[in-house]
Amino acid sequence: MSFFAFSIAAAAFLTAALSGIAGVGGGTILIGVFYAIGLSTAQAVPLHAAVQLASNASRTVAYFSAVEWRAAGWFMLGCAPAPFLIAPYVPLVNTHIIELVLGVLIIASLIPGKKADDFLPLRWAYLIAGVLVGSIGMFVGASGLFVGRLFLRPEWRKETMIGTLALCQCLGHATKLLGYGTVGLSPFEQMDLLVPLVIAVILGTVVGKQLNQRLSEERFRTLVNAVLLIMSVKLLWDGVHGLMKAGA
Repeated sequence: MSFFAFSIAAAAFLTAALSGIAGVGGGTILIGVFYAIGLSTAQAVPLHAAVQLASNASRTVAYFSAVEWRAAGWFMLGCAPAPFLIAPYVPLVNTHIIELVLGVLIIASLIPGKKADDFLPLRWAYLIAGVLVGSIGMFVGASGLFVGRLFLRPEWRKETMIGTLALCQCLGHATKLLGYGTVGLSPFEQMDLLVPLVIAVILGTVVGKQLNQRLSEERFRTLVNAVLLIMSVKLLWDGVHGLMKAGA
């Protein structure tokens, strides 16, 4: 393995550990790493989807007993058709505008004062989450960030949130990979990166789950909200910076 591949794998390990602890955040950081090292969108997005499929699959296995299967079913119903409808438009959309809108929406969702009764019914929450992941996720890449708040339900334990979100993201990344394939984008052209990255994220999940077991429910929810806030600010920055560069 080259030093370049080892360095990216180390980053993938750390991001998977973060997602293993908090359920969200790792994928957003990893797609940023891919762009930072100079991968093009055509390289980064399918590679990210494949690596995140492996990462989320490992989290699904790790938290399997806590998965809320009804939520996953409604999610898949919303997610399955979207990538095939959206894939032809991926090269045409200004992703920086999407980043700005998502950043604002995520921050708005974190405003204190939300009561348990204010949460959408399970069916509608995960239909909407599925549509969002299957559509917007095609452009932004990291889907857990902008649906994570829908999974932080007051009646769910932290293990249920992580396991169910991981399963739903597995379904989302799998359908995205199929959608990318219809327009000629494949992660298998980068096997020198894909293999070490997959191994790294599986190991990261193992470490992340061990650390998660030390968190109370209250600290877990605080951590998730903090990760969502930080990542949404990053989305806003990326959006503004990208638009400024495009206009320069």
